[in-house]
Amino acid sequence: MTVLVTGGAGYIGSHMVLALVDAGQDVVVLDNLSTGFPWQVHPRAHFVQGDVGDEGLVNELIQEHDIGAIAHFAGSIVVPDSVTDPLGYYFNNTVKSRALIAAAVRNKVDKFIFSSTAAVYGDAKESPISETTSLAPVSPYGTSKLMTEMMLRDVSAAHPFRFVALRYFNVAGADPQCRSGQSSKRATHLIKVATQAALGERSHIDLFGTDYPTRDGTCLRDYIHVSDLANAHLLALDYLRAGGESTVMNCGYGNGYSVLEVVAAVKRVAGVDFETRLVPRRAGDPATLIAAADKIRQTLGWEPKLDDLDTIIRHALAWEDSLTKRLKQAA
Repeated sequence: MTVLVTGGAGYIGSHMVLALVDAGQDVVVLDNLSTGFPWQVHPRAHFVQGDVGDEGLVNELIQEHDIGAIAHFAGSIVVPDSVTDPLGYYFNNTVKSRALIAAAVRNKVDKFIFSSTAAVYGDAKESPISETTSLAPVSPYGTSKLMTEMMLRDVSAAHPFRFVALRYFNVAGADPQCRSGQSSKRATHLIKVATQAALGERSHIDLFGTDYPTRDGTCLRDYIHVSDLANAHLLALDYLRAGGESTVMNCGYGNGYSVLEVVAAVKRVAGVDFETRLVPRRAGDPATLIAAADKIRQTLGWEPKLDDLDTIIRHALAWEDSLTKRLKQAA
């Protein structure tokens, strides 16, 4: 059966498509290209430009392509934007997810993988964060994702429908073969913007807040390589196909790096210096987000292969360089 990947022209979704195609599976990608790029979709995947909230279109795709599972990546992800535009985030991330889930239930697609986030935990008081940590998002982005998790839980109780929700920590890096990477023009990911500065594409980067209760005053994050994350989704799909029950799992390494440590690592790996500016905190940023990832390792047998900050940065640098050349050729 074919896998429908929503948001498959975007950063993480395109890496899931690569993982599926590399595994010899049939893939249909649905993406409205609001932040994705058609050239980022593997040529062996069937690409459809459209909106995940269009139930009629999703119904057609499921029936036409014999869709047996859905991997849902489509959505908005910039935390500060969600604070200033909460209704937009609830519409894009929650209302449209409801439409997609409804289409899945209507067409008896009973396997669903959801791209969730560590933002559902909010400013957690414990570290590392486990799946049993209290859920208290501090941004509309986190709440919009939590609401979708709640819908999935309730739907799985009412229908023959099973899901895996993977709560990502900080996703970074790029495909080791440089086939895909973070390409959005408005990307706010630290490693993305730092590699842009290292390559001279930015005059400087801003460091948002240096007064957090951490070892150097900057936020601590658990950075996971996007290809390891895609592999976790592939294993989640195998788990559901084998009859696994609905569950929620963290996706991270359990290693925390501060903003200052990441910036220093980018400078070291790139072999260049660049300007950093200290600016006030951004709304919705917790001080520390580090994963306890025992559950995903035990349940799925997930073994990360790229758990190394320098490797993540090298792959991000290689992708950023190739992306710059691509955009210059297209200009």
